[in-house]
Amino acid sequence: MAVVEQLLRSEQDGTISFGNHRLDQKAKLENFEHAGDLYKVKTYKTMTKLEKNGLFVYESVPGTSVGHLAETVDGVSFLVEGDDDAQITIGLEEETEYEVFVQEVSIGSMKTNLGGKLNISVELAGDGEVAVSVRK
Repeated sequence: MAVVEQLLRSEQDGTISFGNHRLDQKAKLENFEHAGDLYKVKTYKTMTKLEKNGLFVYESVPGTSVGHLAETVDGVSFLVEGDDDAQITIGLEEETEYEVFVQEVSIGSMKTNLGGKLNISVELAGDGEVAVSVRK
């Protein structure tokens, strides 16, 4: 997966891809319409953040490139790439138990906080793209 040069794009399979972890300066794109929702992305090498309709969806430190983000009623899945290991925060349902998979291997069950945020660490350095799936 390559970085997303246009910062945010709709994919043929109905998912979205966003972020560019190789930018030296912060870039953002607002009011991107996809499937009736408005998205906003801010990204560069130290941080990537995505909002949907003004609500938090995704944030990584340092910055990442994310491919094929798919949200369902049961969770979220995406491909992520970065130059360094990343701390990723995902917006989900409040106080809900989810099982987290990295490269199709369960790394355990985790519960979201009162704000619905789930924090995971993903080893990315030198690994290319890594598949992440979070399911109820």
